Amino acid sequence: MKRLFTILTLLFFYNAHAQDIKGIVTDDNQKPLEAVYVYNTKSSSHAHTIANGSFIIENNAVGDSLTIGLLGYEKSFIVVKESHFKNGLSIVLKSKTILLDELVITEQIDALSSLSKVDLETNPVNSSQEILRTVPGLIIGQHAGGGKAEQIFLRGFDIDHGTDINLSVDGIPVNMVSHAHGQGYSDLHFLIPETINNINFGKGPYYADKGDFNTAGFVEFNTKEDIRFSEVSVSYGQFNSLRTLGMFDLLGNTPNQNAYIALEYIQFDGPYDSPQNFNRINLFGKYTTYLKGNDRLSVTLSHFNSRWDASGQIPQRAVDSGMISRWGSIDDTEGGNTSRTNINMEYNSLLAEDLQFKSNVFYSQYNFELYSNFTFFLDDQINGDQIKQKEARDIFGFNSEFIKDSHLGSVDATYTGGFGMRYDFVNDVELSHTLNRNETLNYMALGDVNETNMFAYINADIDLGKFVVAPALRLDYFKFMYNDALVSDYETLSETKTIVNPKLNFFFNQNQNLQWFLKTGIGFHSNDTRVVVQQEEEDILPRAYGADLGAIWKLFKKVVFNSALWYLFLEQEFVYVGDAGIVEPSGKSERYGLDLGLRYQITDWLYFDTDATLTHARSVDEPSGEDYIPLAPDFTLTGGLSVNNLKGFSGGIRYRYLDDRPANEDNSIIAEGYFITDLNLSYEFTNNLVFGIAIENLFDTEWNETQFATESRLQNEIEPVEEIHFTPGTPFFLKANISYRF
Repeated sequence: MKRLFTILTLLFFYNAHAQDIKGIVTDDNQKPLEAVYVYNTKSSSHAHTIANGSFIIENNAVGDSLTIGLLGYEKSFIVVKESHFKNGLSIVLKSKTILLDELVITEQIDALSSLSKVDLETNPVNSSQEILRTVPGLIIGQHAGGGKAEQIFLRGFDIDHGTDINLSVDGIPVNMVSHAHGQGYSDLHFLIPETINNINFGKGPYYADKGDFNTAGFVEFNTKEDIRFSEVSVSYGQFNSLRTLGMFDLLGNTPNQNAYIALEYIQFDGPYDSPQNFNRINLFGKYTTYLKGNDRLSVTLSHFNSRWDASGQIPQRAVDSGMISRWGSIDDTEGGNTSRTNINMEYNSLLAEDLQFKSNVFYSQYNFELYSNFTFFLDDQINGDQIKQKEARDIFGFNSEFIKDSHLGSVDATYTGGFGMRYDFVNDVELSHTLNRNETLNYMALGDVNETNMFAYINADIDLGKFVVAPALRLDYFKFMYNDALVSDYETLSETKTIVNPKLNFFFNQNQNLQWFLKTGIGFHSNDTRVVVQQEEEDILPRAYGADLGAIWKLFKKVVFNSALWYLFLEQEFVYVGDAGIVEPSGKSERYGLDLGLRYQITDWLYFDTDATLTHARSVDEPSGEDYIPLAPDFTLTGGLSVNNLKGFSGGIRYRYLDDRPANEDNSIIAEGYFITDLNLSYEFTNNLVFGIAIENLFDTEWNETQFATESRLQNEIEPVEEIHFTPGTPFFLKANISYRF
C-alpha cells in the first residue's frame, strides 16, 4: 500500500509539473525543416515540425531528454531545462548522408515515402525517364521518339499515359483531362530531375487530398527551395545524344531568401534508321522567401518545349520478312511537338499555434501536336492512315488546406480539411486524317472543351496510442462542356456530376520498427468530356474500390521489408480511345496481388533495394478465357545495387523486369517480357569536378519497349493482319558526363 501511495505521489508530482515546450528546427542554413520528429524519452510524448519548422511537444519536465531527428540530418539530443518552458527551443540540424539504419518507422509521418527518400539519395535521378522509376514497382516505356509521355505500368495496370495514376508537381496537376491523345495524359518532361527535393507516393485510392485518376495510386513531386551549389554539366553519348544542364544559385547565403534557375537542353537521334531529331529545352526558376513567423512564400516559373520525329510502332511481320530492320519504320513521318508553361505560387502560414494553412495557385499554358500511324493502310490504301492529334489548353486552379491539431476527448487528433478548383479550357481538340504530316485530308473530331472540377475533403488522424484511425471523405463536382466545330449549328453540350468517396485507414505501431496498416477507400477516374456529353450521365466518374493490408518492418538495423496484400475493383476500365476517336468501354475489372519490397544498407557506402509485384487482373463481365486485360502485367521486378561516395566513387547497377503479358482478351497474342540492366559510375575529383559514365542496356539485350496487338495492313497486303506491333528498346547505349560545382 505504501509503495502504491509513493507511485501515485510521483505521478501526481510529475503531471503537475509537466509543461509544453515550443520550438523551431532549422537546417545549417537557417531554413526551417518540416516533418522533424521530436520525442520525449521519459513521457513518450512526441511531435512533428510543421512547414515553418515549429513544433509544440506536451508533457515535459525538467531533466527529461528530447530526441530531435530527420532522415538526412544528424540527430540532436537535449536535456530539458526550466528556461525551455519560457524561452522555447531553437534547434539546428546539420545535414548528412542518409543511411537506412537511422530510419525508425514510428518517427516517420509516411514510412513508405521515407523509403523513397532513401532511394533517391542513394540513386540520384539524372534523366526525365528515370523520374517515375523512383516509385517502387512502377515501370515505364517510351514509344514515340522521346517526346511523347511515357507508358506506365503499375499494380497490374497498363495505365497508358496516366488514366489511373494521379501525378502532380508542387501542387500543379500533371494529368490532362479530355486530352487529344487520351484521358489522363501525363507529360512530366517539364520537370528537371536535379530540381527534385522529394517524392511522395501512395498506391490505391486511399487518400482524401487526391482526386481524379487516383485509382492505382498517386505520385507527387516537390522541387527544391534552394540548391547548395551552382552546377554546370555536359553529357554526350552514342546516337548523337547530348544533354547540357546549368543550375545557378542567385542569392547565395542571403538571409530568409532563396532563388535559383535551372536550364536543360537535350537532343537525341536514337538507334533508328530514320533519326528521331529529338530536342527539348527546359527552363525552371524558383524564388522562396520566409516572412514573419517563418511563413513561406514561393513563386515558380517553368517552361519546356520539345519536338521529335518517330519511327512508330512497327509490325513484327515486316521485320520477319526482311522488309525493314528492327530499327526501321513503315511511316517515318510520325512525330510531334509540345510545350508547357507553368506559373505557381505557394504560401504556407501558421494561423495559430495549432492551425496551419497551405495553399498554391497555378496557371499552365499547354500545346500539343502528335502525328501517328498505327494501322498504315488499313483504312486508306492510297494515302495511308496517319492521324494528327492537336490541342491548345489553358489550366487555372488552386489548392487550399487547413491542418488543425486538436483533441477528441482525451485523445490527440489532427484534422485536415481542404478545398480547391481546376478549370481547363481546351481550344480546338483535334483528331484528323493527315498525309505526310503537312496535309489535312479530313477532320474526324474537332471542338472546344471546357471542364471544371471543384472539390473539398476532410480527414482525421485519431491517435489512440499504438493505434491510429484515419477516416476521410472527399467531394468532387464536375461540369463538362463541349462545342462541336464539325456541326453547322452552334450548340453547347453539357453535363454535371457530383461524387462523394469515403476512405478509412488504420495503422498499428506494434513497436518502433514494425507498423501494420489496413487501408480502404473509394476513388475514381473521370471520363473524356466528348464521351460524357454523348452518353448522358453514363460512366462519367467510374469508381474504384480498394483495400490494402500490409506492414513495414525493420527486421534488423540495416534491413527494411515492406509488403501489402491488395485488391482493386473498377466500375469501368479505360473508355475513350483518342487514337481512333471512338468510345470503347471495356467494362468492370478486378485486380488483386502482392507487393514486396526490401532495402538493405550493406555498408555505409553500399545499398541494395528491390521491389516485386504479383498481380491477377481480369475483366469481370467476360467469360473465362476471354477475360484477360490487354497488356496488364502479372509480375514486375525492379531494383539495384548502389555505391555512394566510396573514396570519391559513386554509381550503381539497376534492373527492371516485366513478365510476358496478354496483348488481347483471349491471351492468343503475347507481349514478350524483358529484363534490362543499366549501369552508372562517377568519380569526384578535387575542386568539385565530377566525371561519370552511364550505360543503358548493359548486356545489349534485344527487347521491345512497348507492344500492342494491332490490326493493320501494309501497302502490298490484300487482307489486314492482327499481331504485335512494337517499338524496339534501346540497345547498348553509352554516355559520358562531366560536371563542375561551384
